[in-house]
Amino acid sequence: MSAVFLCTTLNADVITFFDSHDEKKVALTFDACETKTPSHFDPVILDYLIQNKVPATFFVSAKFAIRNPERLSEVSSYPFIEIENHSYHHYTHMESLSKERVIDEIQSTQDIIEKITKIKTKYFRFPAGNYDKKTLDTVEGMGYKVVHWSFASGDPDKSISAESIIKWVSSATKPGSILIFHINGRGYTTPKTLPVIVEKLKERGFRFVRLDDVL
Repeated sequence: MSAVFLCTTLNADVITFFDSHDEKKVALTFDACETKTPSHFDPVILDYLIQNKVPATFFVSAKFAIRNPERLSEVSSYPFIEIENHSYHHYTHMESLSKERVIDEIQSTQDIIEKITKIKTKYFRFPAGNYDKKTLDTVEGMGYKVVHWSFASGDPDKSISAESIIKWVSSATKPGSILIFHINGRGYTTPKTLPVIVEKLKERGFRFVRLDDVL
């Protein structure tokens, strides 16, 4: 399956994999973002994670947080869910922004998330995975580690079937993989595929972890 997102290849410290120390651990991550269209938590995905207490990390944009403050506050209280930073406006080419704009995108998001959840974020994910050395240096200079993904799941692509995503993600996952899905209504098949993928990986002996448990 071809990747949905393209990440610029640089000799930089962008985390796309973690050392599982020979254990079958995998990090399940979700982007929760909003651009021009109002976005909310996908209730099917969220309820599944909560009911089954599946450890996961949510990369949340400020616009999404402002749209969903009560739900985000509730979600952040679960010990198996981690909340991290995904910028304010979800510009898909943050490398085109000035250093001052990049800092504001991240700091203002941190301020909003902290006001809602009392959580201080420490990981950042570039929207669409696009960055350059200057932007990466700026983000890391703010004390953040940048975390992307091991491979794209394909869930925001309407042309990819649920069956294809299940087969792709289940087979491509290895110990230390960082998986990416969407929980903002843009993961079109994820309500159907996620439970199947989780169970298939558990059957293979995988254990799900929050990013801050392994990084």
